[in-house]
Amino acid sequence: MSLLPLLFDESLFAPRRCEPPQRTWVGILDDDLYRPVARQHQDYLRNLNAALQDSLGANVSLDKNKFQANFDVQHFKPEEISVKLNDNVVTIEGKHEEKPDEHGHIFRHFVRKYTLPKDCDVSRLESKLSSDGVLSLSAPRTCGDKPSEISIPIIKTGQTANSIDQKQGKKK
Repeated sequence: MSLLPLLFDESLFAPRRCEPPQRTWVGILDDDLYRPVARQHQDYLRNLNAALQDSLGANVSLDKNKFQANFDVQHFKPEEISVKLNDNVVTIEGKHEEKPDEHGHIFRHFVRKYTLPKDCDVSRLESKLSSDGVLSLSAPRTCGDKPSEISIPIIKTGQTANSIDQKQGKKK
């Protein structure tokens, strides 16, 4: 028996779905056999997801003072980029189309949506495009402006409580 058909079988190299086995043969396919394989695939997918996020050219940060997002849009002209705010959702869209030439047709399009935190001041949202093609969005957070404890002054009226209650009762 030759091992060559087994070595060149494309199904060996095809990506496999990592799903738990069906529960028709309980005991034969135990979860102890499945868990190490599932963990290995999760790490792979987690690393792949992180790499894809890095390749999108977006850097989003949120600190106690502001929301900040930077996007690499160097392949788009300023008039091809739009930033819109609907409720607390910021939508950044870029659409670029070039006419076909002998090599083909170029078309680029992206849409990114971000929900701003509720404590961001959306009326002061700014977008800036640098000369090297980085679009920056920033919105200050209002949580730092609000003190956690407010002192309310006491006003001295110089009247007794009964006379104040009688005056309020007459007004009603």
